[in-house]
Amino acid sequence: MERFLYLVNIALEAVFINRTRSILTALGIVFGVAAVIAMLAIGNGAKKEILEQIKMVGVNNIVITPVAQDDQQQSEENGNESGGTKKYSPGLTLKDAEAIKSIIPSVKSVSPEVTYRTSIIRGDEQTTAKLTGVTTRFFDLFNHSLDKGNLFTEEQMNAGLPVCVIGPAMKAKLFKRENPLGKYLKCGNVWLKVVGVLENKNYTGEASDDFSISNINENVYAPISTVLIRFKDRSVVTKGQLEGNNNGNRSSGGYLAADEKQFGNNQLNKIVVQVSETEQLKATSKLVTQMLKRRHNDQQDFQVVVPELLLKQEQRTKNIFNIVLGAIASISLLVGGIGIMNIMLASVMERIKEIGIRLAIGARKRDVVLQFLSEATIISVIGGLIGIVLGVVLAKLITRLADILTIVAWDGVIISFVVSAAVGIIFGWMPARKAAKQDPVESLRYE
Repeated sequence: MERFLYLVNIALEAVFINRTRSILTALGIVFGVAAVIAMLAIGNGAKKEILEQIKMVGVNNIVITPVAQDDQQQSEENGNESGGTKKYSPGLTLKDAEAIKSIIPSVKSVSPEVTYRTSIIRGDEQTTAKLTGVTTRFFDLFNHSLDKGNLFTEEQMNAGLPVCVIGPAMKAKLFKRENPLGKYLKCGNVWLKVVGVLENKNYTGEASDDFSISNINENVYAPISTVLIRFKDRSVVTKGQLEGNNNGNRSSGGYLAADEKQFGNNQLNKIVVQVSETEQLKATSKLVTQMLKRRHNDQQDFQVVVPELLLKQEQRTKNIFNIVLGAIASISLLVGGIGIMNIMLASVMERIKEIGIRLAIGARKRDVVLQFLSEATIISVIGGLIGIVLGVVLAKLITRLADILTIVAWDGVIISFVVSAAVGIIFGWMPARKAAKQDPVESLRYE
C-alpha cells in the first residue's frame, strides 16, 4: 500500500509540473462529462413534464369535445356536394355522458363539463373568468384537492342549488385576506355561494393548449345542473335565438357569447371518460366513437382524444431524441480518452531516460505501469470533477436562458464520473505498458 501511495504521489507531481499539458489533456473529458450531464438533465426534465401533464389530463382518460362549427359546416358542405343529406345532431349532451357510463363496461367514470366565460363580481371587485359546471367526479378524475371548505353535496347537485367552489387565484383576486366560505359571488346574473377553495396547482402552457386543460386556479366551479338550469343551456332554443336576436356579444344570462359559434347547440363543452385499465384505452375510444356517431345520426360533430397515449408517444419521441443527444455527447468522452492516450504516449517518449533510471535502480515493470496509469487516471478524474461542475452550471443556464426544464440526477452524475475515470484507465493502459517495456540500458543512452 505504501509503495502504491508513493507511485500515486510521483504521478501527481508529474501532472502538476506539466499543468498546461494536463489541462489540455483533460479538456476532452471535461466537455464530455459536462455534455452528458446536461443532456441527461434535459431528458429528466422532459420526463417530469410528461408525467405532470399526464397527471393534469388524468390517468386513463378519454376526452370528447365538440367539433368547431366552422369545421362541421365545411364537412357538411362537402357532403352536400357529393349528394349527401344534412342530418340533425343534438350535439354533445348529458344523455351522451350517461349512455357512455351505463353501456360501455370498461368505463370506470364519466365527468361532463360545460363552461362559460362570464363576469365575476363581488362588491367593488370585478374580473372575467370561466364558470364551469361539473360533477364531483371531475375533482377525483384530475386529482384536485380542497384547501378549504367542501365540494358539492348530492343534494346540492340534484337540486341545482346556487353554490360554487373557486380556485386560489380567484380567492386572491376577490377575497384577498378574507375567508370566502359562505360568501356570495355574482357570476353573470346568478349569485353563487362559495362552499370550497381548491389547492393551487402549477400548469404548463403546452399542456393547456394541447389537451384543453382547464386552469383550476382561475376558475369558478358549480354543479353542472346549476349552470344548465340557472345560467345557460345551449341545447334549449329560445324565441330570441329563433328570431336571430343575440344582443351583441353578451347574452341575457350575463355570459360572454364569443364561444357560441364554436359550441353551437352542444349542451356540453367536454366529456371526460375514465377507463379502468390503460390497455383498454384504444378499444374504449373506438366504442365511444361508434356509440356517439349512432346517437348523433352518423354526424361526426365531435372529437375523441386519448391524451395519455399522445403524451406517452411524445415521451418515447423525446427519449429517442435524448438517447441520440447522449450518444453524441458520449463521443466527447471517447475523443477525450484518445487525447489522453496520445498525450501519454508523447509523455512516455519524453521521459524515456527517467523510465530507464527508475528501472535501473530497482523499480519493477509493474511500478512503471502503475505510475503512468495513475497519471492518466488522475487527469481523467480531475477532468471529470470539473466536467460535473460545468455540467450542473450548463443545465441551470439551459433552464434560465432557454426556458427548458432540466433536472440533474445524482445517478447521471455518478455514471459520468465513473465513465470518466474508466476512460483514463482504459486509454492510459497502452502508454503505461509501452513505458514498462522500455529496455533500461537503451533508455539510459536515450538523449
